[in-house]
Amino acid sequence: MGLDDKIKNAAQDLTGKAKEGTGKATDNERLEAEGQGDQTEANLRKAGENVKDAFK
Repeated sequence: MGLDDKIKNAAQDLTGKAKEGTGKATDNERLEAEGQGDQTEANLRKAGENVKDAFK
């Protein structure tokens, strides 16, 4: 996994956590779900990169 990919995944994860927290604080279910989706996507990308790295 390249450094750029790690930074992008971390940024997306943090953005997701912020959206989820804001959604919970404002009782906005859509924003909360969007944040959870962003976190899931970042985690899946990280897992995919880890699999690629394992086969190098």
